[in-house]
Amino acid sequence: MTAGVLTELAAQLMQQGLWLRTAESCTGGLIAATCTQRAGASAWFDSACVTYSNAAKTRLLGVDAALIQAHGAVSEEVAKAMALGACAGQADIVAVAVTGVAGPDGGTPAKPVGTVWIAWAVGTALWAQCFHLSGNRDQVRLSTVDAALAGLLAHLKNAVA
Repeated sequence: MTAGVLTELAAQLMQQGLWLRTAESCTGGLIAATCTQRAGASAWFDSACVTYSNAAKTRLLGVDAALIQAHGAVSEEVAKAMALGACAGQADIVAVAVTGVAGPDGGTPAKPVGTVWIAWAVGTALWAQCFHLSGNRDQVRLSTVDAALAGLLAHLKNAVA
């Protein structure tokens, strides 16, 4: 993660009066840790929810267990539900949610290691993107953090442009 992206993201969030919340699975809190390493994060970072298990996604974020059963935890539908659950209907909260297969095990032909779904919720906008990241477990997780925060920044900058 370049320091510039995080600096810009912090500035955009504060300028727009927004707070960031994360809902993390495969990153295990790494997005939150990256954000809170920055001095002054308490002015724009709200909270994080690490929902590594499917049960936690349901219990803590309100993701319907039937949705997970139908599409799998690593899916657009679940990533979006995680982001919505993290926002909890609060207008000043933006959320980023990640769910994926960081490896080295757990991949399938349909969802190989490196498959990561990232979803963002900003106001009434909700969108997700699938990434196919390469590298070892640590590299996949770090690339996920980069993509999650850069994606949010791009949207916030476009929203005010």
